[in-house]
Amino acid sequence: MECMHVTLIVLEDAFATAVAVSVDVLSTAAAMSKRQGGGNGPSWRVVSATGGPVRLSSGLSVDTERLDTDLGEVQSIWVVPGLAVSSASGLTRRLGQADAIAVASAIGQHVASGGRVAASCSAVFLLAHAGVVEDKTATTTWWLAPTLSQLKRAGDASAMACQHVDAAQMVVQDGSVTTAGAALGHTDLMMHLLRQNCGAALAKSVAQLLLIDARGAQSQYVIPAMLFGGDDLMSRLSAHIEASLPVVASVKALARWACMSERTLARHVIAATGAPPTALIQQLRLSRAKALLEGSNLSVDEVSARVGYADATSLRRLLMKATGATPSQMRRTGL
Repeated sequence: MECMHVTLIVLEDAFATAVAVSVDVLSTAAAMSKRQGGGNGPSWRVVSATGGPVRLSSGLSVDTERLDTDLGEVQSIWVVPGLAVSSASGLTRRLGQADAIAVASAIGQHVASGGRVAASCSAVFLLAHAGVVEDKTATTTWWLAPTLSQLKRAGDASAMACQHVDAAQMVVQDGSVTTAGAALGHTDLMMHLLRQNCGAALAKSVAQLLLIDARGAQSQYVIPAMLFGGDDLMSRLSAHIEASLPVVASVKALARWACMSERTLARHVIAATGAPPTALIQQLRLSRAKALLEGSNLSVDEVSARVGYADATSLRRLLMKATGATPSQMRRTGL
């Protein structure tokens, strides 16, 4: 008996790597399950709004069946890979196209009927448009997290489309909805679903065979400047904070530097990053520490001093909390 059935929903311009890794993880799990005498493992089908060949990112394509919402497959987990977009405005335009609208409507019906859904990267916005994350915590690709955290529910300008965005996490499960981070975070999403539905032993075998490492956080991959979306004030503020290190600028000092009140500065930072100024300061300090650990032979104590931490213990604790890695692991892997 199969451990889970997956309906892989592919939209045009979906990341080819995410689509491929979905099928690779599932097919490897099915083969390993038979070899280990554990049944048939997972099963799956690849579908799209209209069926037929679907063009993926990088010019590749995949054959699909037509998504039929009348099949009654409530037990099937619907999985949506992210879309290859380069801006928030481009994503908005893409989600306004007919196939995305049709899939969002079908997802809403599926979840309302008791079904489960999972999405990674920019496809999490499709779940927001479907109205299935409005009371949930979710993650998405880190550079789109501020946009998701500010997204309003259709028809209600005062209500958020997603209750809480936890961009630091690689995978977040909240009830019937599972979300994952940036494009290749889809690998982590598939492994999470496999582990949850087919058992840790099978998931471990697949991970070993495909050389997939467990990653709990995507915060270690964040490029702070990319969070600002071309915002000149945020770029200058970021540069000012970094140039001030090891002296850690206070929010009051930053507001004075920017010639605005602390409240106005906080409002601007939250609008650009989805987090308050103190979080931005912390992120920039940790980003500098990470760069020094990876690109120099400075000791952890020396790195701590250069980014304004009183001791190496504080830096180790904060790096572990933010990235899930110790300084020595960062230095060894370059992540």
